Amino acid sequence: MSRHKIIDIRHLTDSTYVLRLERNGMNFQTGQFIMLGPEKLIEQREYSVYSGEKDDYLEVLIREVEMGSISKQLKHLKPGEEIRVDGPFGFFKFHPGMFPSDKFLFIATGTGISPFHSFVRTHPDLDYRLIHGVRYTHEAYEHHDFVRSKVTLCTTGDSNGDFEGRVTDYLFTQKVDAGANCFLCGNSEMIQEMFDILTAKGVSVSNIYSEVYF
Repeated sequence: MSRHKIIDIRHLTDSTYVLRLERNGMNFQTGQFIMLGPEKLIEQREYSVYSGEKDDYLEVLIREVEMGSISKQLKHLKPGEEIRVDGPFGFFKFHPGMFPSDKFLFIATGTGISPFHSFVRTHPDLDYRLIHGVRYTHEAYEHHDFVRSKVTLCTTGDSNGDFEGRVTDYLFTQKVDAGANCFLCGNSEMIQEMFDILTAKGVSVSNIYSEVYF
């Protein structure tokens, strides 16, 4: 365990924010997560690293949970304060050279976009397609960091995205390259449905990688 000072808190919506911390030399592979907790609480919570491997800081994307003590406490900390950090952990590691195909399909719901943000910051020349599902358009967390033509925003609460409906509804209508490496990050229901849709479209189970995010 180490202690890291807060550099900044960037509020994206009323309930979602990016916490930027001093890196303190921590090494990680994009796709891994770290455990965070305020000094005064024993409890910690896991968050995927949102920043890139080459950034000189650590960032995590956090959604404030109504009954969640950690997300509420972290939101109200100030730059200069310290928090406890453990890690990195996890097997959702990513490097393009690990895969036989150079085509990637990223599918996320909500803050499940976090590891994909790290993927693209670390490897900006990736041949990727991102499908991101949220309720409202303003929850398209920092899509400006992705190539616009490679992103499809699916919204269920308004019609201002690229597709009105769930990510599963959208992908059901699309052609999928059977050789693409498919990464899923979000709620378990979405991941299970996506497995069924992708395999029905000819994608091998060995080409599907998932991380249940909440």
